[in-house]
Amino acid sequence: MTASNDPSAPPPVPEDTGAAPRAPAPSQPQAITDLPLRPAGSAVARWVLKSFGWTLDFDGLPGRQGVLALYPHTSNWDFVLAMLAKWGIGMPVAFWVKHSLLQVPLLGRWVRWIGGVAVRRDGPQGAVRGMQQQMEDAQREGRFMWLALAPEGTRSLTAGWRSGFYQVATGAGVPLALGHVDYQRKHVGILGFLQLSGDPDADMAAIAEAFANVQPYAPHLAGPVRLLPSAPASPSPPAAQAPKGRGPGPQ
Repeated sequence: MTASNDPSAPPPVPEDTGAAPRAPAPSQPQAITDLPLRPAGSAVARWVLKSFGWTLDFDGLPGRQGVLALYPHTSNWDFVLAMLAKWGIGMPVAFWVKHSLLQVPLLGRWVRWIGGVAVRRDGPQGAVRGMQQQMEDAQREGRFMWLALAPEGTRSLTAGWRSGFYQVATGAGVPLALGHVDYQRKHVGILGFLQLSGDPDADMAAIAEAFANVQPYAPHLAGPVRLLPSAPASPSPPAAQAPKGRGPGPQ
């Protein structure tokens, strides 16, 4: 585009990259209700969920970048249902996996295909900072980038949540999606979205309130919704292992 010599001419309009300017963090966590993005998901995945009596919760996305915290994570079935929800929504999310898992022939390729991104356990802070930078780059370029994590980090009972999801969301200033798998109501998907304030106590209280009525597969294994005091920064994704025990279908 060439500049005009006419001083009365309006300034050129910059090219729209789809990136929104980063707003300052609110003083308190705020629910996000403006959800303009509605990806076209898989009708087959939605049919499978419906066939087993599950309802997919999704009203749209607030933007092209963000972090999704999946809770609770007490069973291998969480991964199966979460993947069906991902495909049904049409949301190409990435998730952290052990670096060694991606080195396994065939399995590693499949994990990459469904969104797995390598993270080294011996360098969690580097992984968090690197993801923050990727989020900020995606914001500037208007690229789609959502990171999904299970902050409990394990299917076993824990004393709280690992902080990687929180550090990435607050560090990059992106929305937090509240992903859930509710076995009592048989609902899976996204409960809502929060813009975090950077105050861990206030933010985690809002997150805990949102998840208060969500029923895990194994309630005795669901950890409390609070940050661990000295939490490693890179939580594990729901484990991609063969399900055991009763399935998610009608009992």
